[in-house]
Amino acid sequence: MSRARFGLILAAALIAICGALYLSSLRNVTRDMQGVPLLPALAPELDTVSEVSVRKGSATPSVTVHRTGDAAAGTWAVAQRGDYPADVSKVHKLLLALSDAKIVEEKTSDPANYPIIGVEDAAQAGATGAEITLSAKDGKHGVIVGKPIGEGNFARRLGEAKSYSVAPAISVDTEPRAWIDQRLIDIPATSIQSLELKPAAGVGYVLRRQKPNEEGFTLEGIPVGRKALDAKALAPSSSALSGLGAEDVAPASDIDFSKPTQAILTLSDGNVLTLTGTAAGDKRWIEVQASKDAALTAKTQNRAFELATYRYDAIFRPLDELLVPKETKPPAATKPAAGGKSAPGSKPGAVPKSAIPSPPAPAQ
Repeated sequence: MSRARFGLILAAALIAICGALYLSSLRNVTRDMQGVPLLPALAPELDTVSEVSVRKGSATPSVTVHRTGDAAAGTWAVAQRGDYPADVSKVHKLLLALSDAKIVEEKTSDPANYPIIGVEDAAQAGATGAEITLSAKDGKHGVIVGKPIGEGNFARRLGEAKSYSVAPAISVDTEPRAWIDQRLIDIPATSIQSLELKPAAGVGYVLRRQKPNEEGFTLEGIPVGRKALDAKALAPSSSALSGLGAEDVAPASDIDFSKPTQAILTLSDGNVLTLTGTAAGDKRWIEVQASKDAALTAKTQNRAFELATYRYDAIFRPLDELLVPKETKPPAATKPAAGGKSAPGSKPGAVPKSAIPSPPAPAQ
């Protein structure tokens, strides 16, 4: 074998060895990243997080929730809803999801490929990923949560080019209404002693419990010629105020209450609850006032709450729903044509037998 040929073989072997070592090193780098926390500095700082902002398709945050008052009390508020109380369990769930997320595999570092997996800049219009920024004692932590993959998501840490697949999945809502504390009123129907309805139009009424601790109610304001339903059917719905939740909240001044319907409820403890309702398009809104519940008054003052339509209808029942349906008269019998007479023994309007053609004779 010539020296030249031997040199070529040796050079090719060295190139192959170097290439193998390089690929092996890349695999080791990827393998070393597996199981590493996506936000490794977050876990020790979870208790110091004071603000969470979510942005998607906008230069400004879609949602910002922040601590209010005593941090130890764990009270959070939604900035886009006038600092209305936030669902604390939802905030904690997101913080734990971000802290628990582990890298599964390294993905693209090319910005041109970011939109494919949803980790492009969240400020861009039409961005598919959600940018989450946390403010903690040690500074800010940020990540863009992209499209789902397997049991997790694609993700990219803010300020870095590399993206990853991570698990478990990180779920985040970008609508402020999804972050409010939906709990509003929780009063059992057995506590309602009377209900006075003052509709925006039409006739109102009063329902009164017949006796304490009994289910039956009486109806005041029955129209002449009508009858009320039985005493138990008149009782307010068991779901009217029990576990009543708000779908959304807004400043009361933003909702048109110029033509309101009012339900005034007197409870067994003497508290008088006044619910003022109105329809705005396909949404139903109420204002809440309580005579002896300072906490509820502070929570609802100058605010309007959107209710699910079926919950709204259970509170503001129209009078007609409390009355026995009117009897319907049977249709009048058909009169014979002018100048015509019914055949003897026949019913009015019946077709004479002579007018009915005979069947054809059978073929011979």
